[in-house]
Amino acid sequence: MPVWLQPLNLGHVVLRVRDVDRSEEFYTNLLELGVRARYGNQMVFLNSSDESSHELALMSVGPEAPGPEPDRVGMYHFAWRLSSLEDLRDLREQLVKNGLESGIGNHGISIALYFFDPDGNEIEAYYELPKKCWPDGDIFSGEYFPDGLESDPSKLIGMK
Repeated sequence: MPVWLQPLNLGHVVLRVRDVDRSEEFYTNLLELGVRARYGNQMVFLNSSDESSHELALMSVGPEAPGPEPDRVGMYHFAWRLSSLEDLRDLREQLVKNGLESGIGNHGISIALYFFDPDGNEIEAYYELPKKCWPDGDIFSGEYFPDGLESDPSKLIGMK
């Protein structure tokens, strides 16, 4: 297949949710996303910065809509990049405080928390080492966060 163009970046994700109000509250409270626009109780557009119109849109499909299923084709999860390991630790505290289960994933140059929104959509929030610290070769293997979320950023590979 010929390459026709190369996108600048991934602009946004649209999630189908059962209740826009409930989902808006979840994303604005837990991840502190801002509301850019809202169209009644049908759709809301959220952003993490003023650099884009939105990164996440939530679209109501009604309270009886079935949830995501792990053995069907479709999105597995989407991810929010955080600016520091400390921010990731703070998010973990908020998840625990709100009774939300989460898991930790160590992916070589990044470390992540995984959790679910009220409709069962999986979310990843992660901290990634600056590119100047990436090793040559496979960036997804290796143990760059030896103590998980408790790793000392000043002692991480390339962070000296």
